[in-house]
Amino acid sequence: MEETIRFKLNGRDTELVNDPNQILLWVLRNHFGLTGTKFGCGIGFCGSCTVLIDNEPVRSCMIPVSDVAGKSVVTIEGLGEGEELHPVQQAFIDHDALQCGFCTPGMIVTAVGLLGKNPSPTRDEIAAGLEENLCRCGAHTRIIDAVEDAAVKIRGGKGK
Repeated sequence: MEETIRFKLNGRDTELVNDPNQILLWVLRNHFGLTGTKFGCGIGFCGSCTVLIDNEPVRSCMIPVSDVAGKSVVTIEGLGEGEELHPVQQAFIDHDALQCGFCTPGMIVTAVGLLGKNPSPTRDEIAAGLEENLCRCGAHTRIIDAVEDAAVKIRGGKGK
């Protein structure tokens, strides 16, 4: 049975008629064409499918689309302003904080959620905040450097 689900997607009011039990990840990818959100493990373990729901990082492979009714969903595609990248996205580029890039959208979205709660995290807090996002390439130190740099930029260049 289909139903109408209304929510904000990347800042825009969205209406979708769909099976309410369809997994959010597949709705984002197949219905909206937002393929930056990746399918990794399918069981909420790897973090490659992370999106922000009401500013909280959430594994989109684990929740039905009906759970976002009335909420705000932000994907990797919705972080920047027009052509300008979000500071975390730019910092990942500046610090070469990726290799294969598969985990990168989930890492970035999770980092944005972390910095929304804690604008001045320590390296240990960044590592702890990202530890449930898996990266097999070994860019961990550069990822932490990028998040540290983005935190400073978001704070307007001010130290802790």
